[in-house]
Amino acid sequence: MLILNKTAGVFSKPSKRNMYEFLRSFNFHSGKLFLHKLVLGIETSCDDTAAAVVDETGNVLGEAIHSQTEVHLKTGGIIPPVAQQLHRENIQRIVQEALSASKVSPSELSAIATTIKPGLALSLGVGLSFSLQLVDQLKKPFIPIHHMEAHALTIRLTNKVEFPFLVLLISGGHCLLALVRGVSDFLLLGKSLDIAPGDMLDKVARRLSLIKHPECSTMSGGKAIEHLAKQGNKLHFDFKPPMQRARNCDFSFSGLHHVIDKMIMQKEKEEGVEKGQILSSAADIAAAVQHTIACHIAKRTHRAILFCKQRDLLCQSNAVLVVSGGVASNLYIRKALEIVTDATQCTLLCPPPRLCTDNGIMIAWNGVERLRAGLGILHSTEGIRYEPKCPLGADISKEVGEAAIKVPRLKMKI
Repeated sequence: MLILNKTAGVFSKPSKRNMYEFLRSFNFHSGKLFLHKLVLGIETSCDDTAAAVVDETGNVLGEAIHSQTEVHLKTGGIIPPVAQQLHRENIQRIVQEALSASKVSPSELSAIATTIKPGLALSLGVGLSFSLQLVDQLKKPFIPIHHMEAHALTIRLTNKVEFPFLVLLISGGHCLLALVRGVSDFLLLGKSLDIAPGDMLDKVARRLSLIKHPECSTMSGGKAIEHLAKQGNKLHFDFKPPMQRARNCDFSFSGLHHVIDKMIMQKEKEEGVEKGQILSSAADIAAAVQHTIACHIAKRTHRAILFCKQRDLLCQSNAVLVVSGGVASNLYIRKALEIVTDATQCTLLCPPPRLCTDNGIMIAWNGVERLRAGLGILHSTEGIRYEPKCPLGADISKEVGEAAIKVPRLKMKI
């Protein structure tokens, strides 16, 4: 029986008949002899419905994704019940497309891996419900996946990266720094105390009405800010990076967002522009906002590197900083982080942009990593829960704060 968290609400499971018909549609057997284990990954933690089949050597055999971006742009943000309904409408098709592209029959899978934490409760429920029906019909092992763990380990699919390494995960829903010591062994150094950087960029883009800008109308908020910032002068506005006196690795964006919101209101009055119209200074605001966020993220990351080296948690030379999550595709923020890694003799690595955002490949790969390590493989799914909120690893952020490491000033010439 499926047991849910109290915070999770109720979701409807696909009928056994529907799942039976779904599996019957795969009336082929590949005829191949697969020498490696195969994992199907399913991702529905937010607003992307994604699936992929990956083998244990890292070969991506098939993938499919349905993005809800266009719908949420029209509504001004993600509305959880809308996201849930779109997941329900698309999950079977997406899994079918991924399996068909892989030429792998469901019966040939070694395991099914699915995001169950953290994320939007209604979205997580759709993926878990579908996966449990699939697991039940196929009698395959189930591997529950922590969404942030999957982002952190994606780099090991694309690059030869050994443990330990430092990871910065920055997205629309998350912002954290962690030391990765193993497949499921994380030390949390710092996290956002309020909103995530991607969320803030989206909010600023909406406040600036960038969806009405001819060059930005089809872009997400973060992409619109990055695009417009190239045309602006970051020096025209002086926003102070948050938490400058706090010698830890935590982040904060809500205070900065409030300051920016007030400044936009002031500029609207000065220019005689009504809310909802585009300011003449929009590009300068975008440039200044992006620069301030980049400086804040860079300084906290710099302190994390110094802390890890001071405690011999990372190699003194050739240490690796991995940056992943949707905001990691922002090239300006990447350049700020390159300045930090150059100054600390570290190597900066980022997955390809398509693997920075939510996808089924990273979930399948995390399943492969866990399968190889023999970690968290379930042969019974009774009592499995989805968890909308779930920390990553052991939290040592208090210890980082107590170390009170002073970070040398770096010139952010980007």
